[in-house]
Amino acid sequence: MALYAMGDTHLSLSVNKSMEVFGGAWNGYVDKLREGLGVLKEEDTLVLCGDISWGMSLEQAQADFAFLEEFPGRKLILKGNHDYWWNTASKMERFWQQAGFERLAVLHNNCHWYGETALCGTRGWFYEEDAGGHNEKVFRRELIRLEASLKAAGEGEKLCFLHYPPCYQGYTCPEIMDLLERYRVKTCYYGHLHGGSCRLAVEGAVNGVEYRLVSADHLRFRPWKVMD
Repeated sequence: MALYAMGDTHLSLSVNKSMEVFGGAWNGYVDKLREGLGVLKEEDTLVLCGDISWGMSLEQAQADFAFLEEFPGRKLILKGNHDYWWNTASKMERFWQQAGFERLAVLHNNCHWYGETALCGTRGWFYEEDAGGHNEKVFRRELIRLEASLKAAGEGEKLCFLHYPPCYQGYTCPEIMDLLERYRVKTCYYGHLHGGSCRLAVEGAVNGVEYRLVSADHLRFRPWKVMD
């Protein structure tokens, strides 16, 4: 039994948007993911930290969901900035059920459990990608979602999974970091950063919270083992 985390699979099995156009680590990335995810066993849990599929709808993303469903273990999925297929939790869960996908679940406005450890999370927020200026409404909604997830965990040990990094060199989102600290989150795992941007990642303790980057290319497409 093991808990893993990985973000940014960027699958595109039914749409023409392969990450191989970026070359380097992304060459042959689907095969690399297939090999990396081969470590999963039926009793394991994998948290996928957003940017799962380039599909623009649930139907377009179905082949990518099927790819993930092939591997043993529970997959908890949270939203990334490129998950345009994302819908309401009820619609996603109904779609997966009708497609026969039994290993996929949403991490959104809720928390899941791995033994006695609460798995909390949401997309998060990234000021620098809001080209139209700071969108206060969207930002506040993300804070509400994150706090709802953390509250659902009660007093148990908490791990948090985000898509956007709450901090990296030269950038912080103090409101999100404050929530993580206030709810005594042990470790925060995040994705979004790729290539040269990975050098800016904050990994290690900040004000009592450990931070770790788990984007797929940073991990060489092998899921990060969080705990046994």
